[in-house]
Amino acid sequence: MGYPIGIIAIISLIMEKENRFVRFHALQSILLYVALLAIWMPWLCSASFLGVIGIAASAAGSAGGALSSIVGWSGRWSGWPIFLGALIAIIVGAVKAYGGNYFKIPIIGNMAEKFANK
Repeated sequence: MGYPIGIIAIISLIMEKENRFVRFHALQSILLYVALLAIWMPWLCSASFLGVIGIAASAAGSAGGALSSIVGWSGRWSGWPIFLGALIAIIVGAVKAYGGNYFKIPIIGNMAEKFANK
């Protein structure tokens, strides 16, 4: 349950001291959410900036209307790959953990394994 609900991963990590399987998946879930936050915040800032540019271009006149629609579209839809990638990682991680399998998410999984073995 730590993958879809991050707070459960934190609680599991604090409470479980011996079981490396639980520690690994809890750490991997936490690191996934931290990485998602590190990616999502700059995207949110850039999408907001693009939105302001689109509003300014729209206020500039008819030629700015086309630019504002392009800028607005790119800001709106560019976050979907981030969202879908995170959703797939959360679902696959939860299913694999529930099945009792070690599943390492690229990059994050190696870090979680290193920390879980300490």
